Amino acid sequence: MTPTLDVQGLTVQIEGHGPTVVMLHGWPDTLALWDGAVRALSDGYRCVRFSLPGFDLAKPPRPVSVNEMCELVGAVVDAVSPDEPVTLLLHDWGCFFGYEYAARHPQRVARVVGTDIGDTNSGAYLKSLKTKEKLMIAGYQLWLAVAWKLGRWLPGLADRMTRFMARTIGCRTPPERMGWQMNYPYAMQWFGSYGGLRGVARVDKVFGPQIPTLFCFGRRKPFMFHSPRWLAALGTTPGSQVKGFDAGHWLMFQKPALFHTAVRAWLDGGGAER
Repeated sequence: MTPTLDVQGLTVQIEGHGPTVVMLHGWPDTLALWDGAVRALSDGYRCVRFSLPGFDLAKPPRPVSVNEMCELVGAVVDAVSPDEPVTLLLHDWGCFFGYEYAARHPQRVARVVGTDIGDTNSGAYLKSLKTKEKLMIAGYQLWLAVAWKLGRWLPGLADRMTRFMARTIGCRTPPERMGWQMNYPYAMQWFGSYGGLRGVARVDKVFGPQIPTLFCFGRRKPFMFHSPRWLAALGTTPGSQVKGFDAGHWLMFQKPALFHTAVRAWLDGGGAER
């Protein structure tokens, strides 16, 4: 039976032995996103994962602000590794929240593996997008933000909207594991709900020599979630590395062997500890 901890209402799973790797998923996933990563890493690393607040559909909706999310991540990190910094393994919104936690508490983060989400809050990223790409991003994100707003009154419709969009953009999460409760980060982004996203750290100013970073991304997407400028800067930073894959957004499902091998190799040898 997998050991678990309860940390402020979050059920935290702990598997394996070795340096601690804390895994944060994104939309519309749960801790199950990291099943393959745990199999690939747990013989040499202590894998820690949990479903973000509100993403476990067995529990009530739980939207949180950026500050509250960072406090929750910090509580987990402190509970599982009180004396040593951890490695963060991140995807999608897990990248956004994990990067912000690392920016606020760099002494608690030894290394970062970011998956498919880079410097999305930088000026260089916005400049790199064409008008069509900006419209596509706004379209799917506003759809999900509206689904969040509708969820309290029309949950059935909001769930259908959420699952429709997930299918449209190629998400492989089973529909029964997806619900409108997961959409609150998009309401934060577009409607300023729960304090919004203003004031967060610029990702392109955080990572580099300060925190060794492996950034993995999929090349087969209608638009990227990073700027070429940030990719080039990170790729030439000692201790950091970038790797592109012939895949879409969910590398761990679309190229599982290649992705997990790359992460393990970097952690074992290429990911220099500070």
